[in-house]
Amino acid sequence: MNFVELNRVSVRYGEDGEGTLALEDATLAVAAGEFVAVVGPSGCGKSTLMKAVTGLWPPTAGTVAVNGQEVAGPLSIVGMAFQNPTLLPWRNTLDNVMLPLEIVQPHCSRLRREQSAYIAKARDLLALVGLKGFEDRFPWELSGGMQQRASLCRALIHDPSLLMLDEPFAALDMFTREELWIALQDVWLARRPTVILVTHDLREAVFLADRVLVMSARPGRVIAERTINLERPRRLDTTYEPSSVAIIHELREHIGAARSGDGAERG
Repeated sequence: MNFVELNRVSVRYGEDGEGTLALEDATLAVAAGEFVAVVGPSGCGKSTLMKAVTGLWPPTAGTVAVNGQEVAGPLSIVGMAFQNPTLLPWRNTLDNVMLPLEIVQPHCSRLRREQSAYIAKARDLLALVGLKGFEDRFPWELSGGMQQRASLCRALIHDPSLLMLDEPFAALDMFTREELWIALQDVWLARRPTVILVTHDLREAVFLADRVLVMSARPGRVIAERTINLERPRRLDTTYEPSSVAIIHELREHIGAARSGDGAERG
């Protein structure tokens, strides 16, 4: 069953019909529980795709459906994490993670009477990503990688059916990124939400995803896809094996063609 479907979606910014056309005739489907990575040249509309799926920006043409329902506004079943972890500086790690529970139904109406259970859940999530013992620390007391781990927990605390990740590890050094790939893989294997990850890092895409979608230059559309048939759980050294390296080079060729305007749509 497809959990996310875009059918010939176009998105143009501006109200005069002459603004930037970010997406044009974009079509894709993501199955329930699937982990999909989206790659492409800079400015190709990857972040606009995220906004369309989550209901943060309406399509100019075409339709977006999530869980069988056409998207008509911001979705509450989505968890999101971005390049900047955006933790609130006056809240400690545990309180930052629990923030969505104060906003999203049905959790906000249950939080007071089920607070101990929610706190235990947040602590379990933090332990899963290696932050046990840091629940009372404030953001300035955490490294960038630790802040991003907390941000990931915050995106997951309300049990979203769909997890949208917009280059969440791009600002981190390579070793920290790789640590977080492992943490994200562990979380996904434990909970199996549907995930759409936007990234420029092809190793990251191949390590994490079941399938990688390649977008054209702006206006963006999906021009190629590659299924990643690597055994899970995956190890970091898997990305240096010949089969993975071949996939990375294949994806790079698609992106190079897209940048030069020679990309052709493929199945």
